[in-house]
Amino acid sequence: MIRKKESAAILQSLGGGVVPRTGLEHVIVGRKQEIEQVLQELQAVQEGAGMIKMIIGDYGTGKSFFLSVTRHIALKMKFVTCDADFTPERRLYATDGKAVATYSELMRNMSTATRPDGGALSAILEKWISQVQSQVAVEKGFLDAAIDHPEFVQAVRSAIVQQIAGIEELVGGYDFAKVINAYFTGYIDSDSVRMGQALRWLRGEYHTKTEARQDLGVRDIIHDGNYYEYLKIMSTFVTAIGYSGLLILLDEAVNLYKITHPQSREKNYEKILSIYNDGMQGKAEHLYVLISGTPEFLDNERKGLFSYPALKSRLMANRFETDEYRDLNQPVIQLTPLQIEETFVLLQKIRAIHEAHYQYDSHVSDEEIRVFLQAFYSRPGAKEFLTPREILRDFIGAINLLQQHPGMDRQQVFASVTKAETNSSLFARFQG
Repeated sequence: MIRKKESAAILQSLGGGVVPRTGLEHVIVGRKQEIEQVLQELQAVQEGAGMIKMIIGDYGTGKSFFLSVTRHIALKMKFVTCDADFTPERRLYATDGKAVATYSELMRNMSTATRPDGGALSAILEKWISQVQSQVAVEKGFLDAAIDHPEFVQAVRSAIVQQIAGIEELVGGYDFAKVINAYFTGYIDSDSVRMGQALRWLRGEYHTKTEARQDLGVRDIIHDGNYYEYLKIMSTFVTAIGYSGLLILLDEAVNLYKITHPQSREKNYEKILSIYNDGMQGKAEHLYVLISGTPEFLDNERKGLFSYPALKSRLMANRFETDEYRDLNQPVIQLTPLQIEETFVLLQKIRAIHEAHYQYDSHVSDEEIRVFLQAFYSRPGAKEFLTPREILRDFIGAINLLQQHPGMDRQQVFASVTKAETNSSLFARFQG
């Protein structure tokens, strides 16, 4: 049974050409091998591994959807997830704030199973503090003590310090631990300003060390040069307080490929190499990074990752791999387009979701869905250029019309797919 919130998100998002953040289990089709591989890797990260994976595919082949499915699985496995899109203003390496901007976006989009829509950082901290308080109350016999009782507060603070003791030994860990303690103090004192300052620091939103020192007494801030170290610290922290690990999802990596300055682009690729090496060498425990991009982002030898020899040697495909026998243990997963049979099943699922959401019987038959698909796939170049995004958008548009206008001739709607091709952006695309 699908919830109204999920069906609305699915229909609105897919109808608009974007990936829904909820309800993905209702529309997953294909990708069985890839999903099984990611599941195995999430389990390895849960046990302490660190790794990076490239998800490569043409526009519209489902890269963003695959990242969202991975995120959905990870949340069920009690991971903390963070996601961000690369843009001209968000990169992996910069000296003008564009790298820490990526970090800040990741922190704003931090999610857990109970807070799947982002903004979970404060909820994580408060839930953890509450759990420590409950544990200390039982162990130390403070069952009747007020939350701000001095002895109780000190006992809780000691328990918190003990849980995050290992973090202080990491690069930047001392300041991180100090900010966590500042948040705890604000929490106990109901000081929203203090808590806000701590969150601001943790999100990388302080611009000067002087301001941060005045507010929190720390020596440093999170900036372009050290944000990755703090991602590793955050991974260690969330694991220490009971989560499985930290999943980082970075989409639209073509924006790194589009960086015009060669040295700046190479520095961004160097950061990817650093993340890769950390995972391989055990320097980034409980951290899983997925980066999605187009084929040119990977294999263009002038501007892509393959233009950086150290990355090319690590990301080259297994030379024994074939279309039939794929090696998904590689650091790169190449997404192939959905088969027409898989797309047919997807449209069946969308039809069922539409009917459940609007509580009606669409009377759209499987045969009509087949005719609809055949109209798309019979066009010149469809095999190379057609993606589920265009099909889903048009199909949802068609059944939206039928639901709003019950008297409309259903065959006329589906016939328009083949007969009125001059109005189709796909037709113009293939003819152009």
